[in-house]
Amino acid sequence: AQGLLAEYRRALFAAMLFGGLAAAALGFFTARNGLRPLRRMAGTAGDISASRLDRRLEVAHAPEELKMLAATFNAMLERLHDSFTRLSDFSSDLAHELRTPINNLMGQTQVALSRVRSAEEYRAVLESNLEEYERLARMIGDMLFLAKADNVRVPLNAEEIDLRAELDKVAEYYEVLADDANLRIVCEGQGRVLADRILIQRAIGNLLSNAVRHAPPGSEIGASIADLGDAVELRVANPGPGIPPEHLTRVFDRFYQVDGARERPDAMECSGTGAGLGLAIVKSIMRLHGGDAGATSEPGRLTTFTLRFPASGRA
Repeated sequence: AQGLLAEYRRALFAAMLFGGLAAAALGFFTARNGLRPLRRMAGTAGDISASRLDRRLEVAHAPEELKMLAATFNAMLERLHDSFTRLSDFSSDLAHELRTPINNLMGQTQVALSRVRSAEEYRAVLESNLEEYERLARMIGDMLFLAKADNVRVPLNAEEIDLRAELDKVAEYYEVLADDANLRIVCEGQGRVLADRILIQRAIGNLLSNAVRHAPPGSEIGASIADLGDAVELRVANPGPGIPPEHLTRVFDRFYQVDGARERPDAMECSGTGAGLGLAIVKSIMRLHGGDAGATSEPGRLTTFTLRFPASGRA
């Protein structure tokens, strides 16, 4: 009997040892197989760099528990890719915009120094150079404003203002340019918003300057205000060539200009215009106020820019 019990004991220990080893091996391979999608995701994430932001995690073959994580990670990569693309475009555009006035300054100075000139000629060169310096100063000032706005460091002196009164003030300022171009600015509507008076005047001014620059002679620029209850909208519309649909989503990007605007001289340049910064500033000002800016256009007919303010009670 003792021998039989010893034999059973040995068999039991052997079965337990074998079962434990089999369970450990099975658990190892099961876990390894289950974590394979996670390793693939880690490998793909490891391959992503600033120059390879187009890589994406596989969502379709991921386990149900990881699909939301993969989709969220891909959405983050999409935002990063978009930001890097815009940053790259911005850097090249900034270099282009700075190169033009600097080349002008260098060329004018080299011509002036090529031979002895009269005091009047030197004065004319200095006056011409001063215009380029002012253009550079405006561009740098606008870039500084946009940098502060991106980090929400622009102080807002918010107060309840009569939007129609501010629109009339800015429109009156641009009446001279409009008259020179044989244009009419027509304002209508009423609305009150909680906003920084100076920044709102700047946003409206950039839109009106843009409209005056692109409206054909003899036409009418419409500026209207509509109180929608939950928001107040200010619309500036002008006839003209319009904006092609593929450009509409990017007109508020910095330095973005449609139809080779860089090559066109801009005699009616205001802060931010002419360099492709005016609309970017408008967008930043509206975001600082919790609102938004948008654009619609019918090529060859009417282009409308809209400033949407939150209702005063919610601002």
